[in-house]
Amino acid sequence: MNESPKMKKAKDKRSVDMQIMRDWVDPGSRVLDLGCGRGVLLEYLKQTRDVDSVGVDLNFGKIRACVKRGISAYLGDMMDFMKVFPDKHFDRVICSRTLQELDNPSVVVNEALRVSKYLTVGFVNFAYWKNRFSMLLKGHRLENEVYPTSWEESRPGNPLSVRQFETYCADNGIEIARKVYLGGDWKRETTKLPNWLCGYAIYDLKAK
Repeated sequence: MNESPKMKKAKDKRSVDMQIMRDWVDPGSRVLDLGCGRGVLLEYLKQTRDVDSVGVDLNFGKIRACVKRGISAYLGDMMDFMKVFPDKHFDRVICSRTLQELDNPSVVVNEALRVSKYLTVGFVNFAYWKNRFSMLLKGHRLENEVYPTSWEESRPGNPLSVRQFETYCADNGIEIARKVYLGGDWKRETTKLPNWLCGYAIYDLKAK
């Protein structure tokens, strides 16, 4: 079955953020993926970094897909799962494209920083200029490879911006160890006016 141009673009974009996250992961480290989905990222890290990994997700079908990939995964609530682990049990927790869908993201971030040395977070920057102009001129959000579904088919979301997230980190004593701003094509890094020009942001966090 041939992929549509939109599906191919989405896959290309996904590969860029995965490569960045891979470069931040030490070989053989313990990694927990919150909202692991079908285990694509953990499978990639296992193949390229030989990580000791586990994922957690609420969707049974996605957990089953993880198992088929040979990925250890837990079906259930991520907070309940993390509570059973001692401080700094993991080398890294990853929260990729999940933060904006959480009911209480601050609680999850704090718990992730308790159980791990680093928390890697990736999210779509809702303040990207094309998103702003779409709302201003058309009165609705974009529908493209980033937002492929209409509002009635979309998952619950709490969209955030680069500025909001960095303010949150500063106000809550969370250190941003490193960060990457990808432009609207999600392939090339951008450094100027990130709250306007960044399409996707990736952060490596640790508690101060």
